[in-house]
Amino acid sequence: MKKTAFIGALTVAGLMAGAAAAATLDDVKARGKLNCGVNTGLAGFSAPNASGEWEGFDVAMCRAVAGAIFGDGTAVEFVPTTGKTRFTALASGEVDMLSRVTTWTFSRDVDLKFSFAAVTYYDGQGFLAPKSLGVSSAKELDGATVCIQTGTTTELNLADFFRKNNMSYEPVPVETNAEGQQQYLAGACDVYTTDASGLAATRATFENPGDHVVLPEIISKEPLTPLVRHGDDEWGDVVRQTMFALIAAEELGITSANIDALSATPGNNPEINRLLGTEGNLGEMLGLSADWAKNAIKVGGNYGEIFETTIGENTAIGLARGLNALWTDGGLQYAPPFR
Repeated sequence: MKKTAFIGALTVAGLMAGAAAAATLDDVKARGKLNCGVNTGLAGFSAPNASGEWEGFDVAMCRAVAGAIFGDGTAVEFVPTTGKTRFTALASGEVDMLSRVTTWTFSRDVDLKFSFAAVTYYDGQGFLAPKSLGVSSAKELDGATVCIQTGTTTELNLADFFRKNNMSYEPVPVETNAEGQQQYLAGACDVYTTDASGLAATRATFENPGDHVVLPEIISKEPLTPLVRHGDDEWGDVVRQTMFALIAAEELGITSANIDALSATPGNNPEINRLLGTEGNLGEMLGLSADWAKNAIKVGGNYGEIFETTIGENTAIGLARGLNALWTDGGLQYAPPFR
C-alpha cells in the first residue's frame, strides 16, 4: 500500500474513533470481557503458546486491565493485528485497547486521535545481521537489502538513518514479524530492522541464535505504549492507571507473594493502603471496585515480575532492564503518586 493511501486510511480510521470510544468502560463491563489488540506473534511479548494460550509481556498488560475491571485476568479476547491493521481495529471499536509494541509518536497522538497510556517499554530501533555478513556496524550497510515491516515507525526511521549517513538501501517489505523472520533467514534481505527488543525476541527463536548479531547502533527512540481512542477519558484512565499500578507496586515492594498479606493487614504506608484499596476511594474514582489495583497486580505480579518472567535476562529473550529499570535504580520507569 502506498504511503499516501495508508495515511489516508488511518485518517478515516481516526475520524471513526470519537463515536467508537464513547463509554468504553461501560461497554467492556456489559460484554464481560476485554477485547485487546496484540501482535500476530512476537516471542516474549505476545504469542500463543503450545496450548494456544496467549502469553508474553504485552499480553500480561491486557490481562492486568481485565483483572482491574473484572477481578479475572482471563476475561480477555486477544485480537491479532499487524502493523497496518492495528490502528483501524482500534479506531473502529473492534478492540478496546492495543498492547502490541506500538510507539508513541506525535502524529499518532494528535492526527490519528489516539491516547497513549504509560510507557511500558522504552526501546529503540536496531539491526539484526548474520555474522557471516561480516559487518560490525550499521554504518557499514551501504547498499544493503533490509527487511522491514510496513505500517510502522521503522520505515521512516530507516529512511532517515540512511539519508543522514549518505547511504543507500533496498527495502524488502514484510507484513508481520513472522514473515520478516522467514525472509531474513531465507536470505531475501541482508539485515532485519525493528525495535531492538523485537530483534532479541526474534533471534531467540532461531535454531542457531549465536550465528546472528544485533548491531550496536540504536537509531531511534521507541517508547512502546498501550493505547486507546481519543474521546473517552474514563476508559483511558483505567488503562493508564493500571499500568502505573504495576510500576508503583514494584517500587513499593508489593509482589504476587505478599499482596494478600498486605491487604489483609494494612500497614503504616498510606500509599500502599490507598493502592490496595484498604483506605481512600481511588477505585470509586475510576468506576471500579476498591481492590482494582490489587486484582490487576495479582494476575501476573508487579511490573518487575512481569518483565522478568516474560522477557527478562533469565528467559530465552534475555533482555536486561536497562532504561526500563525503576527510576530509583537509574531507569526511566516512574509512576505518579497514588493519592
